[in-house]
Amino acid sequence: MKNIDSLIAKTAELKAEGLVEGQIAEELNISRETVTWLLTHGEKKAGVQGPKDVSVDWSTIGKSSIRLRHVSLALTDMIEECLECADANVEVVVGIALSGVPLANMVAEELGAELAVYTPTKQKWSQGAGETELRGTFSSNFSDVCDAECVVVDDVITSGRTLEEAVEELNEHGASTNAIGVLLDKRGIDDIVGVPVCSLLQIIRVN
Repeated sequence: MKNIDSLIAKTAELKAEGLVEGQIAEELNISRETVTWLLTHGEKKAGVQGPKDVSVDWSTIGKSSIRLRHVSLALTDMIEECLECADANVEVVVGIALSGVPLANMVAEELGAELAVYTPTKQKWSQGAGETELRGTFSSNFSDVCDAECVVVDDVITSGRTLEEAVEELNEHGASTNAIGVLLDKRGIDDIVGVPVCSLLQIIRVN
């Protein structure tokens, strides 16, 4: 997106295509609060204060398997370093659906680990839907995470809620989460619920 107007238009377009707010947030790598603002306030004139957020467009990487592999190799290197420092292992790499899965697949290959896929509650979230009514799920088409040593991979940390949720679900399955790997961290954090975060890029706010 080049500017706020194109972001507003894209948000409306995705909504018209039938995506719920949580899916739009995933597509544009913005918070659900930002999606709600864009849908409800985006057409208002100047002077309306929007949420403090950053939209991340990494489609120039995502559309090229070559670029994606190189980025995944760099992320794998950081994860391996993190695991070595903690004297920890990995048996299963958990990709966060949707955008984290291609990265997780390549990271799992490099680490010689199995692949699991987790679909978080945000993929199902829309205005009016109660959070307590929704629950994320692990796909039965991929590896079982029960009692496994895991690494979680996603594309972008916005609020961190999705990764917190994933770690909590892994805990409920008796799994250990030894590291989290992401392309970009918009919060600039070192860990999520005690799990170290490895990010290729961080956004540090100065305002």
